[in-house]
Amino acid sequence: MRQARAPRRRPVPRRSARGAVLLAFLLAIALAGLASMAAVDVWSMTRQRERETQLLFVGDQYRAAIRDYYYGGPSGAGRALPTSLETLLDDDRYPVPVHHLRRLYPDPITGSDDWGLLMVGDRIMGVYSKSEAQPIKQAGFAPIDVTFAEKTSYRDWVFAFVPGRRQALPTTPASPGTPAPPATDSHGQTSREQK
Repeated sequence: MRQARAPRRRPVPRRSARGAVLLAFLLAIALAGLASMAAVDVWSMTRQRERETQLLFVGDQYRAAIRDYYYGGPSGAGRALPTSLETLLDDDRYPVPVHHLRRLYPDPITGSDDWGLLMVGDRIMGVYSKSEAQPIKQAGFAPIDVTFAEKTSYRDWVFAFVPGRRQALPTTPASPGTPAPPATDSHGQTSREQK
């Protein structure tokens, strides 16, 4: 008599093998997510550094234009700071307008045309970004921008022209200890220059 053979069962994958595959898949997704987050952080940091570099360039353009406007008045006319940024584009103190600035640049940090203005009376002495974001760059500035070191916001980077000085202002208009700008007469000359 023949013994009845038990039907062969198909091998069923073990639950632990399926669980290991699922765990490996989830781990791979998590690692890919972490890698993409790190890539986004690196890209964001790089983009912010580029904006800082652009801010330093644009701020210097405004500072140089204000200086050129101040020293570039017609002979016989007193020296004066500009009353608006637009006057840096078309200085109408001459029969043919003089251009101290190519164009009005937007703030590279905020993307806005709304700059903070450092004023002396109704005259513009400098510009600054209105951004409260913290700069990445904390050292290694050009001598004229050395006061930007270790500042807590871009608002503290003031690109100012101070007649008779070669350096930027030591503090910012937003800080409580801001020194008063030099006293000027109706032509924008400082009291120091009048002597």
